[in-house]
Amino acid sequence: MPKVEITIAFASVLKKHRAAKGISQEKLAEKADIHPTHVGLIERSLRNPSLKVSKAIADALELPLAQMISEAERLCRKG
Repeated sequence: MPKVEITIAFASVLKKHRAAKGISQEKLAEKADIHPTHVGLIERSLRNPSLKVSKAIADALELPLAQMISEAERLCRKG
């Protein structure tokens, strides 16, 4: 099985945590101070977020960025 790219894995982690918290893409974007379209593009792996945007998203989800990255890395290893 081919390995999952980090962008796809991060998108999956983001979507999982956002849904678990019951937050819409629009609300997350508002809390992270980014455009709502940007959230959707990241979740569909069409945009690779900068470190600054990734941190803003993690903060908006009330999660450590390191946790989100670690989860994404695990997904990459699983394939």
